[in-house]
Amino acid sequence: MKKHVHKIVGVEENSIAEELGIEAGDVLLKVNDKYIYDVLDFRYEQNDEYVVLLIRKSDGEEWELEIEKDYSEDLGIIFEQPLMDCYNSCRNKCIFCFIDQMPKGMRDTLYFKDDDARLSFLQGNYITLTNMKDDDFERIIGYRLSPINISIQTMNPELRCKMLNNRFAGEALKRLDRLNEVGIQMNSQIVLCKGINDGDELERSIHDLTQYIPNMSSLSVVPSGLTDYRDGLYELTPFEKEDAIKVLEIIHKWQKICMDNFGTRFVYASDEWYILAGIPIPDGDYYEGYEQLENGVGMIRSFADDFEVAVSELVDKHNFNDLIDTKKKFTFVTGVLFSSYLDDCLKKLNEVYPCFEYEIVTILNDFFGHKITVAGLITGQDIINQLKDRELGDFIIIPDTMLKADEDILLDDVTVRDIESALQKKVHIVKSSGDVLVDFIINNTV
Repeated sequence: MKKHVHKIVGVEENSIAEELGIEAGDVLLKVNDKYIYDVLDFRYEQNDEYVVLLIRKSDGEEWELEIEKDYSEDLGIIFEQPLMDCYNSCRNKCIFCFIDQMPKGMRDTLYFKDDDARLSFLQGNYITLTNMKDDDFERIIGYRLSPINISIQTMNPELRCKMLNNRFAGEALKRLDRLNEVGIQMNSQIVLCKGINDGDELERSIHDLTQYIPNMSSLSVVPSGLTDYRDGLYELTPFEKEDAIKVLEIIHKWQKICMDNFGTRFVYASDEWYILAGIPIPDGDYYEGYEQLENGVGMIRSFADDFEVAVSELVDKHNFNDLIDTKKKFTFVTGVLFSSYLDDCLKKLNEVYPCFEYEIVTILNDFFGHKITVAGLITGQDIINQLKDRELGDFIIIPDTMLKADEDILLDDVTVRDIESALQKKVHIVKSSGDVLVDFIINNTV
């Protein structure tokens, strides 16, 4: 194996690394006398009660550090590259790829297509199983990485080659057999394209994927997102209400089959299908633990249930009568998809806690096009343009799903500070959780 060295850019506070004097600028040379290729090797080697590190300090001196610790205790080292290696990029040209539909002029990282199994394990990203060598695939098995999230699209090999624009995409489906054989846990998704992998093809895919239960614990079906920037791309048309009803009929049919045969619903529709079809979103128990919450499956129900529980707990905690004359006004920013559900929640809170006023500003996605309705794809410039000249009250609330992870920056490189400057008003970023939102409102009005 190639000798990799890994630059350290920091250590976590009160960690083992900090106690040992490891610092930013040091370099990791070996762990347990082995060269480390990437984060998988590092995590595997550090998971022991006795670990030996070889560190090169910034002055060139080498330290051999012998460490006794709890088996799974993390050393607390922060590396220059989170994967300790370059990201594996996607070489497919999927007909529905959202990145191909983005306008020019955005930050370079937004145009990078990843298809990296390590990110599937570490961050929950979905992979196609096509952009990896056999050795990379065997490492998944060797390290017992679970769960792995797999983007299926279709179980028809020929159609999968067409949808991914990769002549090996159908053959890659055989890797599911190998993962199932060794007991790797999997989640899967199908990005549905109208007239291509829906209807009978969707039925076939669900049927074929049930053979991997219970190692494949869930399958989500999500609609392809279509922006206004599809010139020169494969012609796709948006789903309509009647289409959504048919999709849900297929999914509900297979949920009953799976429940009868396997004791789980297995396949789930993302929230968009219910909204488009005009069908109520199911109750919380229906989602069996919300395994695909980050994929938009049950996200609205989870939020609403958490919100309702938090509201019910308020009655015994506070006396609100003396606060009614000092009402604060909140302006909530969200997308079209969630707007009416947020309004329903806030009305329930206002009934038992009439100490605040609110307005929901539903942002139309002028940047990507109005067919994009999720809050996570709203840009800063659309927020500024649609909030300016409004009476914004005391608080502007933006959900954290609109921001880049761990940074106050939106998709179009507009920062939270830019929004505040443009609107001359403080912006509050609140976690997209019902109970957290209730707490924020109460804490800022009591």
